[in-house]
Amino acid sequence: MKLITKQLEERFADVGSQAEESDPIIIAKFFNPNGAGTWYAISYEPEYNICFGYVTGLGFDELGSFSITELESLKPPPFGLSIERDIHFKECWLSDIKSGKVY
Repeated sequence: MKLITKQLEERFADVGSQAEESDPIIIAKFFNPNGAGTWYAISYEPEYNICFGYVTGLGFDELGSFSITELESLKPPPFGLSIERDIHFKECWLSDIKSGKVY
């Protein structure tokens, strides 16, 4: 699955970096269909294919950067399914994710 579509790339460009926002908008959600690991993307740098966002389910939750190239190459065990983009995800605030209002 292509994680960053043209529509998503355009939306990230429209929203901008959000670096100064205390409660940024989550634009996209990527997840491990085999188990733990969810990546919520806040911003995207197309020249490096890197997102900044909120990552949960991998030991501890944190804000940071993650590589879309690396996510697209992962095939986590036991079934070897690829990381997927949640096509039903609706944009929300980071505070909604952290409070458990949105998954």
